[in-house]
Amino acid sequence: MRVCRDGTWVHEGKPIRRPALVKLFSSVLKLENKSDYFLVTPVEKVGIQVEDCPFFVTEMEVLGAGRDQILSFKTTTEETVEAGPEHALVVETAENGEPHPTIHVRSGLDGLINRAVFYRLVEMANEETLDGSTKLGVWSHEVFFPFN
Repeated sequence: MRVCRDGTWVHEGKPIRRPALVKLFSSVLKLENKSDYFLVTPVEKVGIQVEDCPFFVTEMEVLGAGRDQILSFKTTTEETVEAGPEHALVVETAENGEPHPTIHVRSGLDGLINRAVFYRLVEMANEETLDGSTKLGVWSHEVFFPFN
């Protein structure tokens, strides 16, 4: 079993088409050693491959504005997280030079933010001077998340 970069869950080479089944599998997903993914139930532990991030973010809602705004993200498995102290929003540069935006979902598991949502983030970004350096980024729950 594997999770593709676009959030598609695949079993024996075929996409899993039942959203309820994908949601169930994602609910028992665990990360060990920062790179090993497992589906863990009380009776079984099965390793799976994850091409990039185990979750894929396809929606964003913006509540409020400025430093007080709240950015809420929804994954394809219907998990919702708000960027803030417990759910870091990180924009790194991938090896191919493209932005790689992610948000922490839970227990060390991140969600890859899709291109459309990332473009919305870029449109609403502000420049802030922190520690003598000017950075472009966004605010959520009074935390500034710079785009590196």
